[in-house]
Amino acid sequence: MQPRAAMPAPPGPVLVVDDDEAVRASLKFLLELEGLDVRLFRDGAGLLQEALPERGCLVVDYHMPGLNGLELVAHLRGRKIGLPALLITGRGTDDLRARAAQAGFHAVLEKPFHEASLIEGIQAALAAGR
Repeated sequence: MQPRAAMPAPPGPVLVVDDDEAVRASLKFLLELEGLDVRLFRDGAGLLQEALPERGCLVVDYHMPGLNGLELVAHLRGRKIGLPALLITGRGTDDLRARAAQAGFHAVLEKPFHEASLIEGIQAALAAGR
């Protein structure tokens, strides 16, 4: 009898931070269809209050009350939390893309984005976080 191959470790949850309830709900539905564990947050303050996993990735809206997406990830990096992150925005300017790249975001996706682009970006971020 052949030994069983070790099962790969689960990639960790996808933490979605967006102040729009409809966006959060649709992302949860889409990502759970892909078999991903999804946790939702309406703002950065809510995320910062949670005990965060060591693995997984972030999908963060740029325009939110309180902390914007770049500020939120800067706070996480200051706490030595290096979860890979994707930024979603309704207005993806060249300046925002440059600042997001400098902040270490894996991708910037402009709303409305293609589902495949989001899934590919999340898969790449999860793979990078392993």
